[in-house]
Amino acid sequence: MDDRISKLEEIKKLKINPYPSKLFFKRIEISEALKKESREVAVVGRILGWRGHGNVIFVDLVDESGKIQLFFQKKLLGDKFKTLKLIDIGDFIEVKGKVFETVAGEISVDVGKFQLLTKSIRPLPSTWFGLKDEEERYRRRYLDLILSEDLKDIFRKKAVFWQSMRNFLIEKGFLEVETPVLENTAGGADANPFVTHHNALDIDLYLRISMGELWQKRLMVGGFEKTFEIGRQFRNEGLSREHLQDYSQMEFYWAYANYEDSMALVEEMYKHVAKSAFGKLDFQIGEHKVDLGKKWEKIDYRQTLIDKTKVDIAKISDSDLREELKKRKIGFEKNDERGRLIDLLWKSIRKEISGPVFLVGHPVEVSPLAKRMEKTPNFVERYQIIIAGSEMGNGYSELNDPIDQKERFESQQAMRDKGDLDAQMEDDDFVRALEYGMPPVSGFGVSERLFSFLAGKPIRETVLFPLLRPENRGDN
Repeated sequence: MDDRISKLEEIKKLKINPYPSKLFFKRIEISEALKKESREVAVVGRILGWRGHGNVIFVDLVDESGKIQLFFQKKLLGDKFKTLKLIDIGDFIEVKGKVFETVAGEISVDVGKFQLLTKSIRPLPSTWFGLKDEEERYRRRYLDLILSEDLKDIFRKKAVFWQSMRNFLIEKGFLEVETPVLENTAGGADANPFVTHHNALDIDLYLRISMGELWQKRLMVGGFEKTFEIGRQFRNEGLSREHLQDYSQMEFYWAYANYEDSMALVEEMYKHVAKSAFGKLDFQIGEHKVDLGKKWEKIDYRQTLIDKTKVDIAKISDSDLREELKKRKIGFEKNDERGRLIDLLWKSIRKEISGPVFLVGHPVEVSPLAKRMEKTPNFVERYQIIIAGSEMGNGYSELNDPIDQKERFESQQAMRDKGDLDAQMEDDDFVRALEYGMPPVSGFGVSERLFSFLAGKPIRETVLFPLLRPENRGDN
């Protein structure tokens, strides 16, 4: 760094601005310049390679579109050739010159003019060794992106992933909406919210834990029939390869449709999004081989548990259920209610299912916002998508009976009062909205976990800047 700062001072003495605000030439992208043999072009970018041979210097210049070799000759540049000693790997420059093909067959620019755009004062890590420590890569993500084109490609695919989902829903007649991020009552999911404080109103608020589920259902009450939202939501829960505390989610709500209608739409949407972002429907995800292109089957929640654990959740008592969890060494809290115990048992066998399948027939105890089945009211019209042993989407026929909803909220609030921070909060205003009448509605939500699984990466690897502990102040 000391050497580079000395060069910076020398550059300033030469009356050269090391940080100009505009380009000197009209640039084209490097990918286009590679097609312009025998024509003069101007390109810009960061220097990532430098090979000096006396009166000739070869430089690798990179922009977002690609890489090109620059050819600097003393006989062409004259005295300005000397100033190249002030330029380092990592600097940004612009050059103008004629495109030609070297004897080795590499397309290059024979530089006639060049200008410094940004002087870097901290050396880049070696492009060969790169950043090996995982936390260091996340903390210095900008360096990781410089050194890895494959990493940049992940985020290009992620942008296509969300945009193709957005386009699909809009083409199906859904309206994109925005709902509150700060809420008086955190609702729409079983999750522990983050708490913040509003100074002007002097009240505590929660960061949303769902993509506006209860707000979007209020829109159904208000007369909208097809809405969706894509945005960030926040859950104050543990770290894992599959979970984040703040992440992107999509949720849609569809009036006059039930969970069967929703399943058909979602299967079509997943196939469209996977093909758009990855160009394929076959994926190897860990130990699971997954073919999204086939017709998705349905499996029953209760029957699957019977087949894999011999436990019938329609008949087992709470005490026997606790004993079963102990026998299987599945941890639970003393005050956990029946729904939490059933969910823990289910999650213990979910990893065995490759999918894609629709898991249906959930018990009402694990589904406080879903509509009951008419013939078997202890179960609800809900589905989850299981891919590679994990939940990759959740939908149901929404509960629109205000009396039933109030009773379920009260049950959830009682669990919360006993210490279950993931239990849902009672929302009297939402019940009031239902009392005015909400039409039959189906809702569905999916998070960016789906993208990370299809990409075959831990979820933090598919986040540009994952949350980390603060660095020590003395760290460089």
